[in-house]
Amino acid sequence: MIKEQKQESGWTVIRDDDKTVQFTFGGVTFRHTSMRDESGNCRHPFDEWLGLRKHQRHSSLVEVKVAEMASETDYRETARVLKEWTAVNISHTTVGSIVKRVGKAQAKADEDMVIELEEADFLPEGKKVDFLYAEADGVFVRGTQKKKGLEVRHAVVHEGWDKNGKRVSLRNPKVIMTTQPTAEFWKEIQAFTAHQYSLEDTQVVSNSDGGAGYTAEKFQEAFSQSKYPVLNQLDPYHVSQALNRAFGGGKSTFKDGAKKALKEHNQADFKLWVDTFESTLEEQKGVEKLEALRTYIDHNWERIYDWREKVENPPEDARSLGAMESNQRHVSFRMKKRGMHWSKAGGEGMVKIIQGILNGTLRDVYLNHQKRSERKQRHVKQTVRMAQILSQPTRPSIGAKQGSISLYVAHSSARGQLLKSFR
Repeated sequence: MIKEQKQESGWTVIRDDDKTVQFTFGGVTFRHTSMRDESGNCRHPFDEWLGLRKHQRHSSLVEVKVAEMASETDYRETARVLKEWTAVNISHTTVGSIVKRVGKAQAKADEDMVIELEEADFLPEGKKVDFLYAEADGVFVRGTQKKKGLEVRHAVVHEGWDKNGKRVSLRNPKVIMTTQPTAEFWKEIQAFTAHQYSLEDTQVVSNSDGGAGYTAEKFQEAFSQSKYPVLNQLDPYHVSQALNRAFGGGKSTFKDGAKKALKEHNQADFKLWVDTFESTLEEQKGVEKLEALRTYIDHNWERIYDWREKVENPPEDARSLGAMESNQRHVSFRMKKRGMHWSKAGGEGMVKIIQGILNGTLRDVYLNHQKRSERKQRHVKQTVRMAQILSQPTRPSIGAKQGSISLYVAHSSARGQLLKSFR
C-alpha cells in the first residue's frame, strides 16, 4: 500500500531487499523496498513509515541502554560485554556514535526548555519550597587538542537533607551538566529550576568557590524570581584546601589559629596569624603561597560564613553546604581515568547522559525524541485504514473438481473421440 502510494506520486522502484534491526530480545529481519523520489534520492518509505532513521540498525531502547552502560565503563568494554552477554553485537566506534546521539537528544531537550522559558509570557507553576540549595563548580577533562581541555560545568540543586541512621543524603537532588559556555550553563540552571519550582517565596542558599563563572552574581541572576536575596557562601572545602596549600597539610598552631579566626569571622585575628606565619618563612615559594591565600580570603571575605547564621528560622535538619565535591565523582570517575581524551561532541554527549541518568530523564527524553510527530501518526493511521479497506478476503482452495459423463457409445465414434480428447 505504501509503495503504491509513492508510485502514484512519481516515485520509482529500485529493488527489494532485507533489513535487520536489533532489539533487546534479538534481531528482526523484514523486507523493504528501495525507491527513488522525484529528486532522484534513494529512500525507503517503509522504514520512514515505521519511524526508523536512515542506516538505523538498533532499536531506540537498545541505543539508550547502550548509552547507559557506556556511562559506567569505556566504549570497548561496553561493546565486549554486550557481545558476550546479549544478542547485541556492535563495535566500540558504534558505541561512541550512540553516546553522541543519545546525549544530543538530552541536550536538545534542555535547549528547548531554555527557549520555552524565554518565549513564555509567565513562569510555569512549580513546586513551592521554603528553602532551595544550589552549588556549582567546574571540572576539567582532557580534550583531543593538545594542551587544551574541556571544562564540565556542573550544578547540584536540592531541597535539603534526609537522614537514615548515620547516613545523610540530599533530598530530591537534580544536576545540570554541560561543556557549553558559562552563559548557556546558567540559562539551563535558570530554566530547569523555573520549570521545577515556584521560587517567589523561597530562600535560595548557594555555595561555590568564587571562581570565574561561579560568582555570587551568577547565582543571583539565575534565581532572580525569588523575592529574597540569594545567600552565597564560599565553599568550605576550597577554603580548607587554600589553608593546606599555604600552611602545609600537617597540624600547625598557625593554621589552627587562622581557622578559628575564619570561623569567628575575625579578620584582624586572621591577618595576625598570617603575618606571624610569614615571618617564619625563609623560602620565597612559601611566601607566594601565603600571599595567594591572603588575596583569596580578602577577595571573598564577605562570603565566608555559615548560612544558618544568616536566616532567622533555619530548618531543623539544616546542615553546612559542600556536597559538590562528592558529586563531582560522577564526572571524574568516568571521564578522567586511564588517560581518556574527549572531543567536544563526545564530551557533551557523555555529560548529558550522566545528567539524564541522575535526574531520571534520559530514557523518556530519548524515546520521545524518536517518536513520530502527531501529523506523522495521523498519516500512519490513515495508511493502515486504507490498506484494510483495499485488502481482498481470501477463501481456502479445494482444488479442481473431477467427474465424468457416460455416453454409452463406441469410442470410435465422433462423440467417443471428443471424450478421449478431454482426458
